[in-house]
Amino acid sequence: MTDNIAWFRELSNKDVAIAGGKGASLGEMYNSGFPIPPGFAVTAQAFGDFLIATGLKDKIKEILDKTDINNTRKLTEDANKIQELILKEKMSSELVKDIMESYDHLNVNEERIKKSKDPLEVTQSDKTKPFVAVRSSATAEDLPEFSFAGQQETFLNIRGNENLVKAVKKCWASLYTPRAIFYRVRNHFPHEKVLISVIVQKMINSAYAGVMFSVNPATNNKDEIMIEASYGLGEFVVGGKVTADSYILDKDTLEIKSKKIAKKKIALYRDEKTGENYTKKISEQDQQKEVLTRSEIRELAELAKKSEEHYKKPQDMEFAVENHKVYIVQSRPVTTLREAVKDAGLKGEILVEGLAASPGIGVGEVKIVTEKNMFDFKEGQILVTTMTNPTMVPIMQKAAAIVTDEGSITSHAAIVGRELGKPVIVGTETATQVLKNGLIVTVDGVSGKVFKGEISGAKKEVKLDTGAGIETKTKIYMNLGEPNLIDKYKTLNFDGIGLMRMEFIIAGIGKHPLYLIQKGQERIYVEGIKSGIERVAKIINPKPIIVRFSDFKTNEYRDLEGGDKFEPKEDNPMIGWRGVSRYISKEFRPAFKLECEAIKEIRNDYKNVHVMLPFVRNINEVKECLDIMKECGLEKNKEFQIWLMAEVPSISIIPEDFASLDINGASIGSNDLTQLILGVDRDSELLGKMGYFDERNKAVLKAIENIINGFKSKGKTVSICGQAPSVYPEITEFLVKKGITSISVNPDTIGKTRKIVAEVEKKLNGKD
Repeated sequence: MTDNIAWFRELSNKDVAIAGGKGASLGEMYNSGFPIPPGFAVTAQAFGDFLIATGLKDKIKEILDKTDINNTRKLTEDANKIQELILKEKMSSELVKDIMESYDHLNVNEERIKKSKDPLEVTQSDKTKPFVAVRSSATAEDLPEFSFAGQQETFLNIRGNENLVKAVKKCWASLYTPRAIFYRVRNHFPHEKVLISVIVQKMINSAYAGVMFSVNPATNNKDEIMIEASYGLGEFVVGGKVTADSYILDKDTLEIKSKKIAKKKIALYRDEKTGENYTKKISEQDQQKEVLTRSEIRELAELAKKSEEHYKKPQDMEFAVENHKVYIVQSRPVTTLREAVKDAGLKGEILVEGLAASPGIGVGEVKIVTEKNMFDFKEGQILVTTMTNPTMVPIMQKAAAIVTDEGSITSHAAIVGRELGKPVIVGTETATQVLKNGLIVTVDGVSGKVFKGEISGAKKEVKLDTGAGIETKTKIYMNLGEPNLIDKYKTLNFDGIGLMRMEFIIAGIGKHPLYLIQKGQERIYVEGIKSGIERVAKIINPKPIIVRFSDFKTNEYRDLEGGDKFEPKEDNPMIGWRGVSRYISKEFRPAFKLECEAIKEIRNDYKNVHVMLPFVRNINEVKECLDIMKECGLEKNKEFQIWLMAEVPSISIIPEDFASLDINGASIGSNDLTQLILGVDRDSELLGKMGYFDERNKAVLKAIENIINGFKSKGKTVSICGQAPSVYPEITEFLVKKGITSISVNPDTIGKTRKIVAEVEKKLNGKD
């Protein structure tokens, strides 16, 4: 082993820092008797030395420090710029020499390499110039918790010194693809701490190839093995460009439990004359033939079991078959394993069916995606495409579900979809033709079916991380809109409801409160509010529930029955007549008093109900509002808390003044606070696409820090209930370090947030 080169026989699973995850795994398996084609790694140190010697390390850092991963267009531009810089620079002559000498000795008899102390001592007469596979192997990839599948490049059938050196540089450059940059930022991997090794491995000219899991990745069944195979080289299976034959085997008996023989229309082969890869159309008579024999299926299953037993965890493996000999070309841990998922049993009109690739259910409008219209994709849409390109990772993050024409359940799209927790269906063949833009569909990632419209009860089957068994000093509260959802979330490990929006309840009533007062039907309004809040208060008692008084804007109130008689038309309702300014106005005060009456009556039975005033602008309006509440019988005491919603910049500028009021604390509304600090309409599609709305902006974080410090200095509690901590774990970490009292997040992130908070608290207490 040298600083630049490490042979498989010199590597083990402990050498990720030298050869990356892929290289370390191949070395481990090579030395454990698995059928691994021989090869070597161009070390991560070689790449690190290259960056320093060329001055690229600082240039790349400067670009990445300014990169916004949520601005897809800018992310792509920055990534391309970095890759171009790497490809233009030259390797050192010493590194080029080391790569060429190692390549010369790659095709030497395998046993002689194993027996020799140094492969370079083998005589020159044994040399040939073999075709090789050149694969990227990042030093952070294939860790137990993460999969970097498809982010860096692989180049097949490379032959000749010059071509090999070029391929190594292209692998280096692929460390900075948009999808790789996006993934590292999202998972808190510092760019400068992730290097890349390049694996040079004798190329197997496979007649057929594929992927296998030592568990069933679609259902997370640990008692099953899944194998997928298709004609030619394995890249089309891994990349999702073909729908492969699929087998489910019993792990104990290795008997085939089910199989699906796909229509394999194309395959990737090597041209024996030129060495170039080419796509070949499969004849009609061969398209639906099984590519694997029974003995090969059994041999592969045995290797899958052996790999899992060796690593003591489920494995995701790639294989190739040449002249009926099976080779393993890669093995890595399965990073997306969760509890087994059962079929949701949905019923409705089925539009298309495919392979269930990632469990879960997604409902939304269809968006047919191509590389040309990627930037138009919106949050919550159903991503439908012919085949999922790894460059789509940033928009996959936004998708409610993913559906493809081609691909298999072990393709890149499926792996990434499972890690993102997105429902994925692949290999439908006709999704892009049958499904139309704007059509509302329900995607069931367990059954592999796409239903027309929103199927009743579809969203109730999502598996949530409960956060069970994890305790934190910082309170973890839950945001709740629709009261009826409490039945679904009541078993989660939360300390209370940090934000219950009254608007959802009022929308259910459907009538404007002033309209009901005009008709003498005030009790309809009061009882409607009471029933919704009481339902939640009863179930979670004695845990606290913070109810936010109504925060409809004028345009939203106008949509209620009778609302057009009482609501003015505002050019900018977002910063218009809303929140406390309504409560103290003579026009809306009677309606606010009905809200107070409802809370007062609820508290006769449930003392765990407290309130919050939204969109607080100044000290005087809060004082006046508190007086109105006092008139209605609501006054702060040991058993009744009043919070302010901190979402207008004024409260971040003079937080001590607001904290000095007769209130218990504040809860930061990061959505509106970000909007008003940055002057960005949070509903603006254009500005959103350009990356302007970002709660991680330094100015927003400074405002949040001011609020925390200001309220704590007056002995008041301070929480947060905006979207930010539900989306960005780094903000959660920031909040805990600043000493926030509680964090209120969406139900689906309760478990994740508890884990993050626990880790941060552990570090702050010096236990790590």
